[in-house]
Order: sequence, then C-alpha cells, then structure tokens
Amino acid sequence: MTRSALGSFAAALTATVVVVSAASLLGCASYGPATRVAMPDVKSLTGTWSGIVYPSGFEPESVELVIHEDGSYDVVVAGSSGTSRGSGKILVSDGRLLVEGEKGRGAGTLLRNPGGDLVLNVDMILNDNSTLTAKLWPSR
Repeated sequence: MTRSALGSFAAALTATVVVVSAASLLGCASYGPATRVAMPDVKSLTGTWSGIVYPSGFEPESVELVIHEDGSYDVVVAGSSGTSRGSGKILVSDGRLLVEGEKGRGAGTLLRNPGGDLVLNVDMILNDNSTLTAKLWPSR
C-alpha cells in the first residue's frame, strides 16, 4: 500500500470512528436517565435477579440473587476463579434497600430505565474491607 493510500485509509477510519461515536452518544441520550423506584417493602423485590458483580480488583463475574418474601436471600457468584455462595437478610428502611450478609453489608437502589425495565444496583463493603458493585435485573 502506498503512503498516500495508507493516509487516505487512516483518514477514512478516523472519520468512521468519530461518526459512530457521535451516533452512539446521541442514541444513548435519547433514552434519558433512569428513575429511582421507591421500595415499600422487601416483598416487592421477591424473586430471582441476575446480573453482573464488579468486585474491586477483579474481573466482573455473573451473579444470581434469590430474594425470599421474609427478606432473606441466597446469592451465587460464578467467575473464572470458581463459584462462591452466600446468604443474608435484606431490609427496606425509608425506601432504601439495606443488605446484611455473612460476607459484608451494603445498600441498594432500585431504578426503572426509560424502557420500563427494573435495575437493582447494590454497593457493598465486604468483611475484608474490599468493595463490590452489582447490577441485577429480574430473571424472566
């Protein structure tokens, strides 16, 4: 490939990346922000939630959370290092989700995106002072 052909290819590639990036940003902006959903009680969260957990310093892993009517929960995290299980209790206080587990404690927020889907965000501090964040959706 000649130097001028290489330059033309690079310019075309750069222009394509800029156009695609701009279109992506505009597409995301049209969806609007997610809105917070007040949680009247833990029963409104009962069921199975699946998603991704982001432990600090590690690769994201898949997670499945089963919330029972009494607020107890069971969680399974599966990743490249194997499977980890845990359990605990979820409380709803003043519309906020409080999580107390055998491996740590934290808080959660229930959101509804503009498409109407629910998203449960959970932030926790584990017993070893590491942190994790999880994004979960109701299993269908």
